[in-house]
Amino acid sequence: MCYFLVSATRVPKKRKSKSCSLSLCNSNSLSMAALNRLLTARGSSISSMYCTRRSLSSAVLSETDLRVPSSLSHSPLPLRQDPKDRNVQWVFLGCPGVGKGTYASRLSNLLGVPHIATGDLVREELSSSGPLSQQLADIVNQGKLVSDEIIINLLSKRLEAGEDKGESGFILDGFPRTIRQAEILEGVTDIDLVVNLKLREDVLLEKCLGRRICSQCGGNFNVASINIKGENGSPGICMDPLLPPAHCVSKLITRSDDTESVVKERFHIYKNKSQPVEEFYRSRGKLLEFDLPGGIPESWPKLLQALNLDDHEDKQSAAA
Repeated sequence: MCYFLVSATRVPKKRKSKSCSLSLCNSNSLSMAALNRLLTARGSSISSMYCTRRSLSSAVLSETDLRVPSSLSHSPLPLRQDPKDRNVQWVFLGCPGVGKGTYASRLSNLLGVPHIATGDLVREELSSSGPLSQQLADIVNQGKLVSDEIIINLLSKRLEAGEDKGESGFILDGFPRTIRQAEILEGVTDIDLVVNLKLREDVLLEKCLGRRICSQCGGNFNVASINIKGENGSPGICMDPLLPPAHCVSKLITRSDDTESVVKERFHIYKNKSQPVEEFYRSRGKLLEFDLPGGIPESWPKLLQALNLDDHEDKQSAAA
């Protein structure tokens, strides 16, 4: 199967894989020329991030009537600078465990933009002694979605911290998860591209149950060795485990929400509440669907091709 990007200025040169399907829906609104300008933009756009954070807080108050602390409430500011004056603003979608964090982190290193994972923001709050920690613990341990109010609150704080450090652009991972969140985000910032990672549910379940974290260094690993043969026209999938170094082996722990019942509940919630977000961005011509053909070695080069980022050899080996 060949890769294709509708109305792109060029198509990727390599066409070796037959296990990966890509489509950019209604992509007349997003030319690759514009994408290339975004990728090369490294100008000073601190005020752009500043504008995002303050407008986001205001949108929460005006559009959703949520009780956000007054410290996060500000007067509305103009929306966006011209795209050529800022870095990329991308969103990664996908079912829990699909690898959003892995690939968003690699692209973050490659493009020099912050990777903002709302799941990490929630876990940071959980590990703190803040007023939200116990409330979040109850929600996460049941496999439920954290409320819009809490997520937007945490995201606003994160953007504020990024502004102080001079960050430009972002790759969002885990947000938006609902149509409501997507509408709030659309009202205050311009998302350039939404990458929807896709993987079979049986593979996703094995991946989630194999996840491990080093309690000392915080490294993420996976002990699952997946080898599923293709059948009924579906390609097989092989994923090698991502094993920890020797000094981390005895310190591995399993996330409290990585149990079979909780993982399946998260899949169910995603299908009911988050998949409509895919259609939200598809209808706006911003959705790039990417079927993962396997683990990182197989999928990373193909994802770079899909994003038109495979021009230079050094990009192929960007660190995670």
